[in-house]
Amino acid sequence: MVCRFLQTHFKLKQERKVRMKNYWKIIIPVGIVVLLGIGVGAGYWLSEKQTENELLVIGENHQMLDSLVIPEPKLRYGFKEDSFSIYDAEVKRNENLSDILIDYGMEYADIYKIANASKGVFDVRKIRAGNKYTMFCKKDTSEDLQLMIYEIDNTDYIVVDLRDSVYVSRQVKEITTERKMASGTIKSSLYETLTENNISPIVAIDLSSIFAWQIDFYHLKKGDQFKVIFNENFVEDKSVGIKDIEAAYFKHHDSSYYAIFFEQDSIGDYYNSKGKSLRSAFLKSPLEFGRMTSAFTYRRFHPVQKRWKAHLGTDYAAPTGTPIRTTGSGTIIEARYSKYNGRYVKVKHNATYTTQYLHMSRIAKGISPGVRVKQGQTIGYVGSTGLATGPHVCYRFWKNGKQVNPKREKFPASKPVKEEYRTQYDSVRVVYMKQLDAIPMLEITESEPSDTVEVEEVAKS
Repeated sequence: MVCRFLQTHFKLKQERKVRMKNYWKIIIPVGIVVLLGIGVGAGYWLSEKQTENELLVIGENHQMLDSLVIPEPKLRYGFKEDSFSIYDAEVKRNENLSDILIDYGMEYADIYKIANASKGVFDVRKIRAGNKYTMFCKKDTSEDLQLMIYEIDNTDYIVVDLRDSVYVSRQVKEITTERKMASGTIKSSLYETLTENNISPIVAIDLSSIFAWQIDFYHLKKGDQFKVIFNENFVEDKSVGIKDIEAAYFKHHDSSYYAIFFEQDSIGDYYNSKGKSLRSAFLKSPLEFGRMTSAFTYRRFHPVQKRWKAHLGTDYAAPTGTPIRTTGSGTIIEARYSKYNGRYVKVKHNATYTTQYLHMSRIAKGISPGVRVKQGQTIGYVGSTGLATGPHVCYRFWKNGKQVNPKREKFPASKPVKEEYRTQYDSVRVVYMKQLDAIPMLEITESEPSDTVEVEEVAKS
């Protein structure tokens, strides 16, 4: 019995070992698979989380970059300011290019190279006192000159580049244009009215040129009115001149005048409300601005000869050197000096009309007998040569060989708008006249006597 029991017990124990062995054969692989699954899942989750965090960081960095403003380098004349030591100055009286460059350590041989490189670009002898220049030097202890900028005027400048070989160029500053509308009522002069209304006085010069055949700008009256549409040029927010006048209106001596700019056959000119040209055969005056001191008369007390005699001309006083323009196109027949006339020019316009301009300080370059001149062209400059007490021009006018008063003459107008352009012109005219009429008129604010006023001198810049 005991032996049977022991055999049975041993047999059961062996069977249990076999079952356990088979059990682990199944459990271990399954466990490994489960653990691998958990590991892969955890790895994937951690990877996704890391990616999410990385994206979050990248997004935050992008936001920081977007909010980070990188300042643009500050430029002067197109060159980075922080790359140079920069010095600004003005040309002194009697100072030339050599004087300026020697102060910056340049040798005469180098200055000669600069002068040679400037040929065809700019005449270095024409450097003017008062004009600005800027020196760009190396930003180190040597401070060797690298660039020189010389401003010719408000828009044009010369660049002398010394960084490699010598190179000289002419550049233009960036110009912006603003369209403006203005009006005014004359109190004492057109110039003063424009200045008081913060309008460039150069508009006065342009208006006097446009209406030169219709209006005597030496006899404007208080209460005369104007409206103008024009384009003004600016450089660095500073006005540098009037680009053009598109349209204008002037009320003078109770007469109204319109000026509309229009192009036909690629040539632009000003026309009135009926399409007729504002140009006439002759300008009203040989000066753009000045002061009429003596009119055409058959009896005047001569200031030099101290006797009464005819004065068959019109005198206009102006500073010495003021340009004198021919009042009409024609051919020079005389340009010389005489005892009483001083330096003078005589222009034959056609078989009927001739004009003469006396007492010039000098005759303009290129003006000599036989030369053709255009209306408004400068032929000389105001002076006091000959029989004269002060600087002025005596303007004389001949008709069929006889001296006459030009203010009493009726001259034919130039050609009107051609029929083939008439429809196009009328469309332009209607638009401009509506715009001019819509400009509010600035009235006179104080009470003054209604006397004739004289136009002040305006220097053309």
